[in-house]
Order: sequence, then C-alpha cells, then structure tokens
Amino acid sequence: MASILDEYEDSQYTRQSVQPRNPNLGIGHSGFVNVRLEEEKPIFNKQRIDFTPPEKINHLSVCNNQLCMSLGKDTLLRIDLAKPDQPNQIELGRKDDSRVHRLFLDPTGSHLLVSLSSSECLYVNRNTQKVRPLSRWRGHLVESVGWNKLLGTESSTGPILIGTSQGLIFEAEITASEGSLFNTNPDQYFRQVHSLEEDGRPAPVCCIEIERVWENKFFIIATTRKRLFQFVGKVAEGSEQQGFSSIFSQNQDLLPSFQEFPVNMGYSEITFYTSKLRSTPKAFAWMMGNGVLYGQLDSVRPDSLLSDVQVWEYTPDIDLAFNKPISIVLTQFHFLLLLPDRIKAVCTLNGQVVYEDVFPEKFGALRRMIKDPVGGLVWIYTEKAVFRYHIQKESRDVWQMYMGMKKFDLAKEFCRDRPECMDMVLAKEAEHWFQSKRYLESAKCYALTQNYFEEIALKFIEAKQEDALKEFLLKKLNNLKPNERTQITLLVTWLAELYLNRIGQLESDCNAVVFQETRDEFRKFLSSPKYKECLFNNRSTIYDLLASHGNVDDMVYFSVVMQDYERVISHYCQHDDFVAALEVLSKHCDEKLFYKFSPVLMQHIPQKVVDAWIKMGKRLDPKKLIPALMNYSQMGNTQQINETIRYMEFCVFELTVTEEAIHNYLLSLYAKYRKDSLLRYLEQAGTHASEIHYDLKYALRLCAEHGYTKACVLVYKIMELYEEAVDLALQEDVDLAKSCADLPDDDEELRKKLWLKIAKHVVQEEKDVKKAMNCLSSCDLLKIEDILPFFPDFVTIDHFKEAICISLEEYNQHIEELKQEMEEATESAKRIREDIQEMRNKYGVVDSQEKCASCDFPLLNRPFYLFLCGHMFHYDCLFQEVTPHLTTFKLSRLEELQKKLSAATPSSKSRHRPTPKEEGDTASLGKGSAGTSREQIKSDIDDIIASECVYCGELMIRSIDKPFIDPDKFEEEKSSWL
Repeated sequence: MASILDEYEDSQYTRQSVQPRNPNLGIGHSGFVNVRLEEEKPIFNKQRIDFTPPEKINHLSVCNNQLCMSLGKDTLLRIDLAKPDQPNQIELGRKDDSRVHRLFLDPTGSHLLVSLSSSECLYVNRNTQKVRPLSRWRGHLVESVGWNKLLGTESSTGPILIGTSQGLIFEAEITASEGSLFNTNPDQYFRQVHSLEEDGRPAPVCCIEIERVWENKFFIIATTRKRLFQFVGKVAEGSEQQGFSSIFSQNQDLLPSFQEFPVNMGYSEITFYTSKLRSTPKAFAWMMGNGVLYGQLDSVRPDSLLSDVQVWEYTPDIDLAFNKPISIVLTQFHFLLLLPDRIKAVCTLNGQVVYEDVFPEKFGALRRMIKDPVGGLVWIYTEKAVFRYHIQKESRDVWQMYMGMKKFDLAKEFCRDRPECMDMVLAKEAEHWFQSKRYLESAKCYALTQNYFEEIALKFIEAKQEDALKEFLLKKLNNLKPNERTQITLLVTWLAELYLNRIGQLESDCNAVVFQETRDEFRKFLSSPKYKECLFNNRSTIYDLLASHGNVDDMVYFSVVMQDYERVISHYCQHDDFVAALEVLSKHCDEKLFYKFSPVLMQHIPQKVVDAWIKMGKRLDPKKLIPALMNYSQMGNTQQINETIRYMEFCVFELTVTEEAIHNYLLSLYAKYRKDSLLRYLEQAGTHASEIHYDLKYALRLCAEHGYTKACVLVYKIMELYEEAVDLALQEDVDLAKSCADLPDDDEELRKKLWLKIAKHVVQEEKDVKKAMNCLSSCDLLKIEDILPFFPDFVTIDHFKEAICISLEEYNQHIEELKQEMEEATESAKRIREDIQEMRNKYGVVDSQEKCASCDFPLLNRPFYLFLCGHMFHYDCLFQEVTPHLTTFKLSRLEELQKKLSAATPSSKSRHRPTPKEEGDTASLGKGSAGTSREQIKSDIDDIIASECVYCGELMIRSIDKPFIDPDKFEEEKSSWL
C-alpha cells in the first residue's frame, strides 16, 4: 500500500487514442504545411492505480487531494494524495449489520460524513482518528449534502444542507471541536428547511448544490429522480452564518421552479463545471431517466437559472433495464457517463460520443465516478480496483466543432496559439460571409488568411464587388511587413486605381455625400504615414494614374502630401492662380522654389511677391533674384519697378547686403528712375573706397551716361581723382570745385594745382577778378604772383593793390624770422665750443683704497672706469654688468669691435693719459696705442659699454621688471642654496 497513487501501470487496458498520420502531406490550400511533428496524446488518459484492496471497496470520495474509501463492513481508509505512502485506517466500530450507504467529503477535504444504511450518520475530521456519531441526524438516511464553499473551513463546515431519502432538506452545521461538558455532539443544530415531492409523494433528494452568485445572492439546485428544483434568494448582508432557511422561505409563496422528465430510473445525479476554484459554476449536466440535460447557468435571468439547455438522449446500447448509467462528471466541453462496464465521453457542443473505454470483467462492475474539483482528476472505482483519468488539452479540437456550428468567434478563441487552425477558421468564416453575400466581412476575413491572393482577388472581381476587393487589399496591405516592398508597391498602386475608379463613378452619378466620403477616404490613404515611403518611391506612377483619370484636385493634394510643392505651384501658375501659388511658396519657405517661380509671380503680383521676399529675410539670396527683377524692371510697369526698388532698398539698408551686384543693380535703378535717390545713396554709401560696396567705375559710367554731373564729381572724389573732379565740377559750380580742391590734405603741390585750376577758370572763363581774389583768401598756398599770369594785360593794378601789399608784408616778415633763426644758431654754436673746452679740462680724484662697485676688489689693480655719479668699475666688471642688458644689434657690434681690437697690433706699451669722451660723463684709463684705428675701436667700445653708469642710467630703469634670477637658471640657483 506504500505505493498507492504514486506508481502507475501502463497496462494493456489503457487506451491509446493515437490518430494516424495524414498521407496527403504538403502545402495545403491555406498555405500552411499540414504535418504533425509528433503524435498527439489522447485527451482522456486512463491510469490504473497499483493498489489491491484487502477488502471490497464499497464507496470512494475524493476532494482537495484527500481520498477516503470504505472497505468491507467496518473499515475506513484515508489517504493524503500529497503523501500517498502514509495511509490512515480507521475502524468504524459498528457491531450491528448496518453498512456504509454513502460517503460525503467537503471541498476542503477536512470533513467526512459517513451515511449508514441504518439511517445514522457518522462524522470524521481529517485531523483526528475519532469517529463521532451525529445524534440529531438519527432516523434520516442521508442521500446528498450541499457543502458551504463560502464559510467552510478545516474546523467548521458552516451552514450546510442535507438531503434525505424522504425528500426532506435539513440545515445543519458541524464543528471539529469536542464541545462543552454537557454538549459533546459535533453537530451544532439540525433543522428542516424544506421538502421535495414527486407526483404528490416525497421523493429522495438525490443531489443538492449551494452556490453564491454575487455578494448576498445565492442559488440552490436540488434534484430528485425526475425533477430539478431551483431556489434563488438573498441573504441579508452579514447573516450568511445564520443559514439558508431564508432562501427557501422567500420561495414558499411561489411554486418552486423545476424541470421534470417522465422517465424514472430510480435515481439521478447532477454535476457542475467551474472554470476556477471557488468561482460560480458556468455549466451543468443532469443525468436522469430520459437522458442527460446539459446547458449553461445564467444567474441574471429572472425566470430560470438554466439557459441553452439540451437533452442528450441515451444511445441504443444503453438500456435502462440492464445497463443504466451510474454516474456523470462534467468538464469544460464534455460530460463523462459511467456505465456498468464502460465509460463514454460526449461532447457538449455537438452531442457526439468522442471517447469510449470498456473495462475488463476481471475488475468487476464499475461502482461510481467522482471528480476532484481541486485537482481536476476523475476517479473511477470497482470493488477490486481504482482508476483515474487525466484530462489534458480538452479544447484541442473544439475549434473544429465551433467552426462546424458557424460560431467562428468561439472557434478563433480556441485556436489562438495554433496559426494553421486559425487560418482554416478564418477561411471558413470568409467563405460563409461570401456565400451570405456579406462581402465586406468576407474580405476582412480573407485578408487574414494565407489563401492564395490571386484566387481571392479574382473571386471578388468576378462578383463585381470593388468595395470588398478594396477592403481586402487594404487589410492585406496592413498585414504586410515593411521589408515586403514589392507586395506593398503592388497593393498601393492597385488601391489607388480602385479609389480613382470609384471616385469617377460617384462624380458622374452626382452622389455628393458618398463622393465626398470616398474622396476623404482616398486622401487619408494617400497621407497615411505607413505607406509614405512606398508612395514617395512610386510617386511618378501615382501621378500618371491621377492624370489619366483627370483628377486634378487629388493630384494637387497628393503633391502636397509628397511635399512636391514644385508641382503644386506649377499647377496654380498654369491656371493663373498666382495668389495660391504664392501662398504655397510662403507656407513652405523653399528657397529654390522662390528662385524658380519668382519671375512668373513678379510679373502678375509684384507687391505680394516682394512682401513674401521681405518676410523670408536673409533666407533668400538676393543675387539669385536679380534675373527676375531685371527682366521685369526692363519690360514691366511702374508698380513692378517700384517693388523692385523697394526690395533692393530692403536688401541694402535692412539686411546690409554687401554683394556688389546688388548695389550695382540698385544704382542702375536709381539712375534710370530716381535721380534724387541716386545722389542720396552715393552720399550715404561712404566717402572712402574701402566703405563702398558698388563698382565705382560702373557708377561713374552710369552717372556720365545719364548726365548726373554732381554724382560724377562725388564718384571722382571717392576715387581720389581730384583733378578730374575739379575739372568736372567747374562745369557745374565753382563752390563744388572748391570743395574738391581742399580734399588732398597731404599733397600741397596737388592742392595748389587744383586751386590754380579754379583761379584760372574764374579769371579766364568767368572774368571775375573779385572772385579770383577770393580764391587767394580761400587757399593759403596761393600767392598773388601765382595768379597774375592768368590776368589779361589790360587789367589795371588797382585790382591787385591790396593783394600785392599783403604779399610784400608777408615776405618782409619771413626775412625777419630768418635773421632771428641765424642769430640763435650762432649763439648756440658758441656755447657748444665753450662746453667742449670745459670738458677737456675736467678730472676726478681716485683714492688708492677705492674698490670696484661690482666685484669689491681694489680698483687700481686693473683698468677701470670712473663715472660722474661716483661709481667706479673695472673694465671687465663693467663689461659683464652691461652685456646682459644690450640689444642683439649692440651685442653683435661689440663682438665685432672686440675682434678688430684683438687683430690690431699695438705700437707702444707706454702709459698715456686718459682720453676724455665727447659725452662728458665718462673717462677711460688703459693701455695706449699709437695707431689711430686702435684708439678709434676702443672709443667705439667705450661708447657701447660706458656711455652711462650701469647703476644710475637708463639700463637700470629698463631692467626694473626683470627677475633677479634668470628663469632658465632658477632651478640651478635654487639647488645651490639647498
């Protein structure tokens, strides 16, 4: 017994429902390969438990993995299926001849009721070995128990319902506790709440079930041999513990709702299917004399809980006289019917027997079948053996049944993870809708299948259902992957053709509403982001289709969607809708399109075009707009010319464009149409060539061609051609010429020449002597003698008397200034000679104890220098002090002089008196040299190194910002101090 329910026998009696392979393998009509890689396991898989009972099995009950069986007369065997090797055996301790009539195990597997044939009832709790009699129940043969799934626990059953063989329904509650000193009974109470009858007489309550619908609403189903009763009522909130008597009392005023069948086979059994544990049952199956009544439970219906009921009549091999059904179990899609020697599985969808298993006679007659609501296993037992069924993948073939019933939504629900089955369902559904002439629904389904595309398309074409074909193509297009470019291109092009055909038909039929809806749908298709890439790559084909149908409006719309604004603008221009063309241009701000279409638009709407240009600002290159402007400024009307000038002024003055072409063009417009603006522009542009952005020669030629003398003079002035400016200005105005003559400030000769031109013009051309005299006062470079040659001989001196006198006075004043300068120069030379003589006689006294200011050694040991400030240096010490401060040029000069000094040969080694220097601030003592060149070299060296005291002169001042230690030698000096 240690191996009970743990080891299984794959005996010869186990039925293997293996389906044979389909010989017609290959690619099916749907496009899926119809081949199974492995054999499918049967839905109902029987396994015999390796268990030989010591006595005959009378009854068996299983719930929540707890198995209880009655053996022989007085033995009760309990097994926890989680620990099958630890069975528990209890002796009931009955000495009379009573036997076990029924076993009832609650949903928790904790409370076991043993109904005895002597109309007694025993109670056994899972956690104890004690068998406790239920004294209040004595005298009633218990046929059924309705357990309380809501309030039942391991220690208490909660209020439950008891059905007896006399048709009475009692309410009771059992607790596992021992009770008080005076009340040791486990049953807390036992009271009758209702009774059931058949044909006016009490009938045994074969089954009873309690279920809660929601919150405080319950229903109770009870069955007798021929009737099925329904009780529905509400229990006050919080009073569930008080029992279900209120539900029966609520139905006393009304006749109980029941289903009745004529045939009585002596008993009946009802079973329920629950999708989830502790949830409300969804379906039921009632085994009775006429067959099996099965259907759905609908708690919302006011008249009955039962809905969609059907009666499965027993097959001819079931004879109620000899082999009537014993028990029934309901699963999701089948009910299992237990017969004395076999089990049958009937599909609840179509009523067909899908499985039948015959048991051998050696195990004895089949006794009963039980389903564990928690584990889902189905148990069957005989007097000698125990079997159990695993039900797996029950919904595997359900989709075919729903498909045959034309319940396609349910069929699809049960083959979501099987694409080959889903495809068959969709194809069947599509065919069904097609036959029903519901072509749109058919197209939607066909689009989801793998059927041949060409076949389906031809099917709709032959039926002349363009809308359905369009729907099919749209759905098919949505299902394509982005990398299937060829298929996408084909479908998009075909759909465009279908849309255009439909639009053309509706337009000719004058159906405005449908026409607009179809057009909106077509435009939505054209603007769909999903097909944008395909439409863009094949836009020329779409354009050809639109053109072939003469659909101009949609062509424009498609061009906008494709951002092909050039085509849109061209269309508007061809239809003389220039304002619309400009609106498109302005909206999308494409510079290239502005350059291309501005010539046409400028011809018709110049003001709006210029406004758009100005709004674009610096995004447009004005130089690229010049061809259009020049074209229409030459042949256009006044408005076009004015708008051209307005835009050019905007470019020059607002955008500060410096392109020479722009300024030259504006200059030409001013020269042709606005003379006043020309001179003002030239004046504002600047007076120096570096400030000018137009071509000066081009401007001069323009002004000359149009006879603008002042403008030409202004250009000459900017070009610094002052002679030409004065010559031209004299033709216009003498004052203008005078303003030009004063411009060359740094060239007095040219300035005098220009003024002479003006004077000559005044004297010879205007013959105005007074004005000529004014020229003398206007220019300080002109003298009377410079302009006298210009006067004719007949002019009297009276006209020049004042000017001549002024000139003579200036000459006398100049002569006096020269005399004064000569006297000052003579006096200065005299003082210099005296200073030189004085320096020659100057000397200094050096004490024998004096030391060098640099090395602090006795001064007289080596040649030295004495400065007027009192500092004294050895020759070599002064050389070292001065050299770092000399410039590169002086250093190279000093090296050159030293080389020359070394090369010169001294003629005598006698001492000479020191030679005073011309600066007067130094004296030198050293070895004399008879050669003049040697003395000169030494003098030059002294000029470099002894021109001033190194401590008091400018060298010291210039070195004030230099560091005391050379940066290059800082680290070396630093390390020497460590």
